[in-house]
Amino acid sequence: AEGYREREDCRIVAVVSPLADRLADDEEFYYIRARSAEALGYVALEEPDAAASPEVLADLRLGLSFDEPEVKEKLAKALECVALGRPERLDHHAPGLAAHLGDDSRLVRYHLCTAVTVVGCEAPASVTECGDALLARLDDESPYVRGRAAEALGLLAESDARGPDGLKDRLRALTDDESPFVTERVRFALGNCSARAGPTDVSDAVGSVDGIRD
Repeated sequence: AEGYREREDCRIVAVVSPLADRLADDEEFYYIRARSAEALGYVALEEPDAAASPEVLADLRLGLSFDEPEVKEKLAKALECVALGRPERLDHHAPGLAAHLGDDSRLVRYHLCTAVTVVGCEAPASVTECGDALLARLDDESPYVRGRAAEALGLLAESDARGPDGLKDRLRALTDDESPFVTERVRFALGNCSARAGPTDVSDAVGSVDGIRD
Protein backbone atom coordinates (compact mmCIF):
# COMPACT_ATOMS: atom_id res chain seq x y z
CA ALA A 1 0.00 0.00 0.00
CA GLU A 2 2.82 2.38 0.85
CA GLY A 3 4.52 1.66 -2.47
CA TYR A 4 1.28 2.33 -4.33
CA ARG A 5 0.92 5.63 -2.52
CA GLU A 6 4.46 6.64 -3.49
CA ARG A 7 3.80 5.81 -7.16
CA GLU A 8 0.60 7.83 -7.11
CA ASP A 9 2.42 10.80 -5.55
CA CYS A 10 5.03 10.66 -8.31
CA ARG A 11 2.34 10.59 -11.00
CA ILE A 12 0.55 13.57 -9.45
CA VAL A 13 3.72 15.62 -9.10
CA ALA A 14 4.62 14.83 -12.73
CA VAL A 15 1.64 16.83 -14.00
CA VAL A 16 2.69 20.03 -12.20
CA SER A 17 5.14 21.26 -14.84
CA PRO A 18 2.78 20.98 -17.86
CA LEU A 19 -0.07 22.51 -15.86
CA ALA A 20 2.15 25.40 -14.80
CA ASP A 21 3.15 25.91 -18.44
CA ARG A 22 -0.50 26.12 -19.50
CA LEU A 23 -1.24 28.57 -16.69
CA ALA A 24 1.66 30.84 -17.66
CA ASP A 25 0.77 30.89 -21.38
CA ASP A 26 -1.32 34.02 -21.90
CA GLU A 27 -2.15 32.87 -25.45
CA GLU A 28 -3.74 29.64 -24.20
CA PHE A 29 -7.55 29.32 -24.29
CA TYR A 30 -8.72 31.00 -21.10
CA TYR A 31 -10.65 28.04 -19.73
CA ILE A 32 -7.69 25.70 -20.14
CA ARG A 33 -5.74 28.18 -18.02
CA ALA A 34 -8.56 28.19 -15.48
CA ARG A 35 -8.66 24.39 -15.24
CA SER A 36 -4.87 24.28 -14.99
CA ALA A 37 -4.99 26.66 -12.03
CA GLU A 38 -7.70 24.59 -10.38
CA ALA A 39 -5.73 21.36 -10.83
CA LEU A 40 -2.57 22.96 -9.44
CA GLY A 41 -4.57 24.02 -6.41
CA TYR A 42 -5.72 20.47 -5.77
CA VAL A 43 -2.15 19.23 -6.00
CA ALA A 44 -1.05 22.00 -3.61
CA LEU A 45 -3.44 20.69 -0.98
CA GLU A 46 -1.37 17.53 -0.65
CA GLU A 47 1.98 18.42 -2.23
CA PRO A 48 2.54 22.15 -1.61
CA ASP A 49 6.28 21.95 -2.24
CA ALA A 50 5.67 20.62 -5.74
CA ALA A 51 2.79 22.86 -6.83
CA ALA A 52 3.23 26.11 -4.90
CA SER A 53 6.50 27.33 -6.37
CA PRO A 54 7.24 31.09 -6.41
CA GLU A 55 6.63 31.09 -10.17
CA VAL A 56 3.22 29.45 -9.87
CA LEU A 57 2.22 31.76 -7.01
CA ALA A 58 3.25 34.76 -9.10
CA ASP A 59 1.10 33.59 -12.03
CA LEU A 60 -1.88 32.94 -9.74
CA ARG A 61 -1.64 36.36 -8.09
CA LEU A 62 -0.96 38.30 -11.29
CA GLY A 63 -4.01 36.82 -12.97
CA LEU A 64 -6.30 38.21 -10.27
CA SER A 65 -5.79 41.65 -11.81
CA PHE A 66 -5.95 40.86 -15.51
CA ASP A 67 -7.68 37.58 -16.31
CA GLU A 68 -11.18 36.70 -17.45
CA PRO A 69 -13.73 36.41 -14.59
CA GLU A 70 -13.96 32.64 -15.07
CA VAL A 71 -10.20 32.34 -14.76
CA LYS A 72 -10.01 34.57 -11.69
CA GLU A 73 -12.45 32.30 -9.87
CA LYS A 74 -10.16 29.31 -10.42
CA LEU A 75 -7.05 31.32 -9.54
CA ALA A 76 -8.65 32.35 -6.25
CA LYS A 77 -9.68 28.75 -5.57
CA ALA A 78 -6.11 27.57 -6.23
CA LEU A 79 -4.71 30.19 -3.85
CA GLU A 80 -7.12 28.98 -1.17
CA CYS A 81 -5.82 25.44 -1.73
CA VAL A 82 -2.23 26.65 -1.46
CA ALA A 83 -3.07 28.27 1.86
CA LEU A 84 -4.74 25.12 3.16
CA GLY A 85 -1.78 23.00 2.06
CA ARG A 86 0.86 25.22 3.65
CA PRO A 87 -0.34 28.58 5.05
CA GLU A 88 3.15 30.04 5.48
CA ARG A 89 3.57 30.07 1.69
CA LEU A 90 1.16 33.03 1.60
CA ASP A 91 2.25 34.88 4.76
CA HIS A 92 3.72 37.78 2.80
CA HIS A 93 1.04 37.72 0.11
CA ALA A 94 -2.01 38.25 2.34
CA PRO A 95 -2.27 42.03 1.75
CA GLY A 96 -2.05 41.45 -2.00
CA LEU A 97 -4.88 38.92 -1.83
CA ALA A 98 -6.95 41.22 0.36
CA ALA A 99 -6.69 43.92 -2.31
CA HIS A 100 -9.03 41.78 -4.42
CA LEU A 101 -11.65 41.12 -1.73
CA GLY A 102 -13.98 43.60 -3.43
CA ASP A 103 -14.01 41.63 -6.70
CA ASP A 104 -17.34 41.44 -8.55
CA SER A 105 -17.31 37.63 -8.31
CA ARG A 106 -18.73 36.14 -5.13
CA LEU A 107 -16.51 33.09 -5.59
CA VAL A 108 -13.35 35.18 -5.91
CA ARG A 109 -14.26 37.06 -2.75
CA TYR A 110 -15.03 33.84 -0.86
CA HIS A 111 -11.91 31.91 -1.89
CA LEU A 112 -9.57 34.82 -1.22
CA CYS A 113 -11.25 35.63 2.09
CA THR A 114 -10.79 32.00 3.07
CA ALA A 115 -7.14 32.06 2.01
CA VAL A 116 -6.51 35.16 4.14
CA THR A 117 -8.31 33.53 7.06
CA VAL A 118 -6.17 30.40 6.81
CA VAL A 119 -3.02 32.54 6.85
CA GLY A 120 -4.42 34.29 9.93
CA CYS A 121 -4.90 30.97 11.71
CA GLU A 122 -1.15 30.33 11.62
CA ALA A 123 0.22 33.88 11.62
CA PRO A 124 -2.41 36.43 12.76
CA ALA A 125 0.00 39.36 12.45
CA SER A 126 0.34 38.59 8.73
CA VAL A 127 -3.21 39.81 8.13
CA THR A 128 -2.78 43.12 9.97
CA GLU A 129 -2.73 45.08 6.73
CA CYS A 130 -5.88 43.26 5.58
CA GLY A 131 -8.05 44.67 8.36
CA ASP A 132 -9.86 47.40 6.41
CA ALA A 133 -10.52 45.13 3.41
CA LEU A 134 -11.92 42.44 5.71
CA LEU A 135 -14.03 44.99 7.59
CA ALA A 136 -15.65 46.03 4.30
CA ARG A 137 -16.61 42.39 3.66
CA LEU A 138 -18.77 42.31 6.79
CA ASP A 139 -21.41 43.93 4.56
CA ASP A 140 -20.96 41.42 1.74
CA GLU A 141 -24.08 40.02 0.10
CA SER A 142 -22.75 36.48 0.61
CA PRO A 143 -23.10 35.10 4.15
CA TYR A 144 -20.06 32.91 3.60
CA VAL A 145 -17.92 35.91 2.75
CA ARG A 146 -19.30 37.79 5.76
CA GLY A 147 -18.59 34.83 8.00
CA ARG A 148 -15.04 34.29 6.76
CA ALA A 149 -14.30 38.00 7.14
CA ALA A 150 -15.54 37.91 10.74
CA GLU A 151 -13.43 34.81 11.39
CA ALA A 152 -10.30 36.47 10.00
CA LEU A 153 -10.95 39.64 12.01
CA GLY A 154 -11.40 37.49 15.11
CA LEU A 155 -7.98 35.95 14.52
CA LEU A 156 -6.50 39.42 14.10
CA ALA A 157 -8.15 40.52 17.37
CA GLU A 158 -6.61 37.50 19.09
CA SER A 159 -3.12 38.73 18.20
CA ASP A 160 -1.30 41.76 19.57
CA ALA A 161 -1.94 43.62 16.33
CA ARG A 162 -4.38 46.52 16.33
CA GLY A 163 -7.59 45.81 14.45
CA PRO A 164 -9.43 48.30 12.22
CA ASP A 165 -11.35 51.16 13.81
CA GLY A 166 -14.98 50.42 14.62
CA LEU A 167 -14.51 46.66 14.55
CA LYS A 168 -16.57 45.83 17.64
CA ASP A 169 -19.51 47.95 16.53
CA ARG A 170 -19.53 46.38 13.09
CA LEU A 171 -19.39 42.90 14.58
CA ARG A 172 -22.19 43.62 17.07
CA ALA A 173 -24.39 44.70 14.16
CA LEU A 174 -24.11 41.13 12.82
CA THR A 175 -25.01 39.25 15.99
CA ASP A 176 -28.56 38.80 14.66
CA ASP A 177 -27.52 37.89 11.12
CA GLU A 178 -29.87 35.40 9.48
CA SER A 179 -26.99 33.00 8.75
CA PRO A 180 -25.67 30.71 11.52
CA PHE A 181 -22.39 30.57 9.59
CA VAL A 182 -22.04 34.31 10.19
CA THR A 183 -23.29 34.52 13.77
CA GLU A 184 -20.99 31.79 15.09
CA ARG A 185 -17.95 33.52 13.62
CA VAL A 186 -19.13 36.88 14.90
CA ARG A 187 -19.31 35.41 18.42
CA PHE A 188 -15.79 34.06 17.92
CA ALA A 189 -14.52 37.47 16.84
CA LEU A 190 -16.28 39.39 19.61
CA GLY A 191 -14.93 36.95 22.17
CA ASN A 192 -11.40 37.61 20.95
CA CYS A 193 -12.00 41.38 21.00
CA SER A 194 -12.67 41.33 24.73
CA ALA A 195 -10.09 40.22 27.27
CA ARG A 196 -12.90 39.66 29.80
CA ALA A 197 -15.04 37.56 27.50
CA GLY A 198 -16.31 34.36 29.04
CA PRO A 199 -16.80 30.96 27.37
CA THR A 200 -18.79 30.99 24.15
CA ASP A 201 -20.70 28.29 22.29
CA VAL A 202 -18.35 28.51 19.34
CA SER A 203 -17.02 25.32 17.76
CA ASP A 204 -13.30 24.65 18.13
CA ALA A 205 -13.23 24.33 14.34
CA VAL A 206 -13.74 28.07 13.95
CA GLY A 207 -10.42 29.85 13.63
CA SER A 208 -8.46 26.69 12.82
CA VAL A 209 -6.92 25.43 9.59
CA ASP A 210 -8.37 21.95 10.08
CA GLY A 211 -11.83 23.39 10.67
CA ILE A 212 -11.69 25.50 7.53
CA ARG A 213 -10.36 22.62 5.49
CA ASP A 214 -13.18 20.38 6.67
